[in-house]
Amino acid sequence: MPKQSSDLCDCRLIHRQVVEEAIASSLHSDEIGTLAQIFKALADETRLKILWALEKREMCVCDLAAMLGLTESAVSHQLRLLRNLQLVTNRRDGVVLYYRLADNHVSQLIRITLEHLRD
Repeated sequence: MPKQSSDLCDCRLIHRQVVEEAIASSLHSDEIGTLAQIFKALADETRLKILWALEKREMCVCDLAAMLGLTESAVSHQLRLLRNLQLVTNRRDGVVLYYRLADNHVSQLIRITLEHLRD
């Protein structure tokens, strides 16, 4: 995609102090990598549907699969990715494994994005 003329400066001037402050306040590369992985996970429609469902209540893999019209294996794969990114957690009740959001921050991410979208 070509750059819009409004995206470019009319003159070539580097503001050294601004650049140095931006570098000093940059996120650590580990944090950037993890943030990117979380946003990649959130970019998937199936995973967003799972997170939105879990925002309301905890659910087992069978219920999530029935809700999404997917196989339990496919849902389990998505949940594993979300669990590895610490977006969801689970608890076992006998033979049933129930999933829920890891904390309120996950819900806030989705709700803030929805608010941005709807404004």
